Amino acid sequence: MFDFQPTLTCDALSLRPLRTEDFDDLYGVASDPLIWEQHPGKNRFKPDIFRDFFAEAMASGGALVALDTKDDRIVGSSRFHGYDGREVEIGWTFLARSHWGGFYNRELKQLMLRHAFTFVDRVAFLVGPLNVRSQRAMEKIGGVRAGSRPNHLGLESFLYEIHKKPPAKP
Repeated sequence: MFDFQPTLTCDALSLRPLRTEDFDDLYGVASDPLIWEQHPGKNRFKPDIFRDFFAEAMASGGALVALDTKDDRIVGSSRFHGYDGREVEIGWTFLARSHWGGFYNRELKQLMLRHAFTFVDRVAFLVGPLNVRSQRAMEKIGGVRAGSRPNHLGLESFLYEIHKKPPAKP
């Protein structure tokens, strides 16, 4: 069975299961309107809307919180979703603007991809058509646009995929 909430660590970040007591610190990150400006959920910086988003994340059973290993400060979140035996989705990722620029997103996704590829051969990412920043971020980490499909809310999204590389031949 797929482990939706592992603890994963690299030099820059640590990922662990999201906990109820993380709300205030994670909202401290999510309260920045610029994080959500290209996202279909543009109002997630508002307390009541983020509270619903957080409750959905807790209920999903796949939400992880990202901590900067320098100071154990919460800097973002991501989720695993939709495991079907062949594929799992990674999404709902957001990072504090202090951690934008590619490095931390790449590290976060690499941690999650390494974990996912112990269970599946393909990881899917759904990105809103107007979210150019996330589309570019997907391309930077090796995501290939493979068409489109509806997200969990039924909104049409761009589908990006990353496939597990076969083991090198000796």
